[in-house]
Amino acid sequence: MTSPGGHLSIEDVSVVFDTVTALDRISLDIKPGEAVALVGLSGAGKTTLLNTCNAMTWPTSGSVAIDGKDLSSMNTNELKMARMRIGFIHQRFSLVPNLRVIQNVVIGRLGARSLIGGARDLLYPSREVTEQVYDILKSVGIPEKIYERTDRLSGGQQQRVAIARALFQNPHILLADEPISSVDPARAEATIALMKDICVSRGLTLCVSLHNLALAKAFFPRMVALRNGRVIFDQPSDTLQPSEIEEIFSLVDESPTSIPRSPQEDGLGGRFG
Repeated sequence: MTSPGGHLSIEDVSVVFDTVTALDRISLDIKPGEAVALVGLSGAGKTTLLNTCNAMTWPTSGSVAIDGKDLSSMNTNELKMARMRIGFIHQRFSLVPNLRVIQNVVIGRLGARSLIGGARDLLYPSREVTEQVYDILKSVGIPEKIYERTDRLSGGQQQRVAIARALFQNPHILLADEPISSVDPARAEATIALMKDICVSRGLTLCVSLHNLALAKAFFPRMVALRNGRVIFDQPSDTLQPSEIEEIFSLVDESPTSIPRSPQEDGLGGRFG
């Protein structure tokens, strides 16, 4: 089940939704086996950036390449296989609540199976598949929950099921979007430590978006900070200075603004609202 880490190359990527620029000319090179934390305020562009890495969102301009191949140049089958090499842990886990844990984990590999083979794995998993799921659940600390309904688990246990599902893909790259947003601080640290240990042991490339700066500095050698869709810091985590922290997390926009003119001042008349 061990896979080499994947190489992720993002070149001059911009993403524009209507009139909103979510990403603004971002370039990053994430090498195989590297562990990177994405930090920044809500709305900084972290989720959009992760989504472009998995072709869930297409760049308006620029390119994203996996192991040297541009995602936009791939045909349907190539793109399907590329996505299988990228495990994605969503902020809200995206589990099916009324299915058993084993079924939710098996879903992680359905993209690589035929319709009939996938249905068989989901409804009547073989002994081999069951053993693989059990081993992965054991690695995340909940093997005894393999036949539990997922909606009967705690939030922390559901989080581990989401990690197990992503690992069951046997990915080369693991992406996680705020995976600790719904757990307590002690569980948050344990979850990040678990993900990091698994990726190190398997040689996976890891990229995680976080609000928690302390965890980002403690577990990730490289930190990339976004603000208003732009990269404003991309350095070893231990070099981050207090002034840079203020720039990353300040709620005050650095661009000068003025109070908008009222309709009366613009000669438009009318009432507010």
